[in-house]
Amino acid sequence: MVTTRRNARRKQAVAAAAVVAALLSTAACGGGDDKDGKDGKGAAAGFDAANNKVANASAKKGGTLKFAGVQDADSWDTTRGYYGFVWDFMRYYSRQLVTGKTEPGSGGTVLTPDLAAEPAKISDDGKTYTYTLRDGVTWEDGKAITSQDVKYGIERQWAQDVLSGGPVYLRDILDPKGEYKGPYKDTSKDKLGLKAIETPDAKTIVFKLPEANSDFENILALASSSPVRQDKDTKSKYGLKPFSSGPYKFESYSPNKSLVLVRNENWKQDSDPVRKALPDKITVDLFSNADDMDNKLLAGAYDLDLNQTGLSPQGRTKALKEHKGNVDNPVSGYIRYAVFPQNVAPFDNIECRKAVIYGADHKSLQTARGGPLAGGDIGTNMLPPAVPGSEGQKYDPFGLATNDGAADTTKAKAALKACGKPDGFSTTIAVRNNKPVEVATAESMQASLAKIGIKVDIDQYDGSQTSGIIGNPTVVKKKNYGIIIMGWGPDFPSVQGYGAPLWDSSYILDSGNNNFAMIKDKAIDANFDKFSTELDPEKKKAIATEINHQVMEGAYYLPFVFEKMVNWRSSRLTNVYTTDAYSGMYDFTSLGVVK
Repeated sequence: MVTTRRNARRKQAVAAAAVVAALLSTAACGGGDDKDGKDGKGAAAGFDAANNKVANASAKKGGTLKFAGVQDADSWDTTRGYYGFVWDFMRYYSRQLVTGKTEPGSGGTVLTPDLAAEPAKISDDGKTYTYTLRDGVTWEDGKAITSQDVKYGIERQWAQDVLSGGPVYLRDILDPKGEYKGPYKDTSKDKLGLKAIETPDAKTIVFKLPEANSDFENILALASSSPVRQDKDTKSKYGLKPFSSGPYKFESYSPNKSLVLVRNENWKQDSDPVRKALPDKITVDLFSNADDMDNKLLAGAYDLDLNQTGLSPQGRTKALKEHKGNVDNPVSGYIRYAVFPQNVAPFDNIECRKAVIYGADHKSLQTARGGPLAGGDIGTNMLPPAVPGSEGQKYDPFGLATNDGAADTTKAKAALKACGKPDGFSTTIAVRNNKPVEVATAESMQASLAKIGIKVDIDQYDGSQTSGIIGNPTVVKKKNYGIIIMGWGPDFPSVQGYGAPLWDSSYILDSGNNNFAMIKDKAIDANFDKFSTELDPEKKKAIATEINHQVMEGAYYLPFVFEKMVNWRSSRLTNVYTTDAYSGMYDFTSLGVVK
């Protein structure tokens, strides 16, 4: 009975993907209806109108911007959040010394001063960065944001026993020996004992790097570099109501249900060259069913998807057929993939990992993701096309895109024999319970791997608890999660910003881990060290290419697709555009609405 239902759902997903592909093909040629939906007073801007360009430009303020989502933040705490949509949303209530420009496409990856009054003064050896805070920057209670607040906010990255889950680049760059114990264990009077950051006065902050890092300012632009005021730090509870340094502040938050932001009356437009703060109010409602959410989006009850992972198969089909002018089809910076934790047998054996890679039907996986246009090109390696050093689909060491993505059962069976499991083995695939496309992907793998004797169970876990479940190596081993389905986009546009959390052994954590494969390869680690101090762009590209080859040769991953998305924008939205700064998502901070 269960198998029959699963096969039926899989057939429905395949059929939906075929319909979407046909509709997208028509859209690309300019055909089909361009109806305005039932979603407000505005007009549909047209298919792909916001893809790397601005749709419905407007400076009008007012109204309520309405987000819908199926997944809550991993955390709204700027230190702990790691989802791309969370970083995008955090710019409503947090600021950084520097941030990406509010421009479409690649323009969004260009850094501009935010809290800082001007670009950094950088020493000749690239080890010292000095910033001066601009005038008029305040917290939500009107008190001035100080350099000490910025330092303290960064120091929280050292408190991984309390604040796990977020990126820790600065911890490793500024304190490579791990000497600082974090602000909660800091014995200095002001709890600002990190020696690598100096605050000679309230408006000056100086970073002294033990070694130069060519990506340092990109890292300072991350949400995890946001200021936090000591007297407002509620530690592990901070994500329930962060204290705002941006144009909006938390009014209410019910985890997994809703979030409401209202204007921060103490934010000053003349102190913030980045944010326009057009809506009066911003709401988020969370759904347990993706199809229900998509129906509400298409009916005009909400303006856009908070999670920015694209419409579900049924939603895509209906949107492209009935409301195509409200749809964009951007290339995402994400790769969707399966990863094999080496602490779960038999995936400690490279040949067992290869058996899964060869035994999977890659065309079927692409179809489960949404097909060539709604899902993306078949993934062949683990470096996104937009990251310098990527070879795109040309680098295909396992032949995943050959023979139209068909499984190579001969090589799969040979790999099984080589790993000592000629008759196959059993394992479990872990997928988030609020991601239907991940479930469909898991079912595709389950079906194709069964043909070579690999029996797969599928376990759907709470997607809002990622860091404590698949991010905990002990839990992964206990649950026998031999295959984890996930996706990743660059934290910033370099192999360090994409791959270090996934492949560098120093990033393995007891909780909030993202190196799911548990890769501990000295050669890979050495290349990351080499990359971080290399200033020549061409040499950096070469190192990035080599790291990608090392990862693929280790057979730690099965890439599914270089992702594309079918995203919905309501006709009420103004200033809508996709940005490479957030992997092809809409830039939330620029959005306005027609009242």
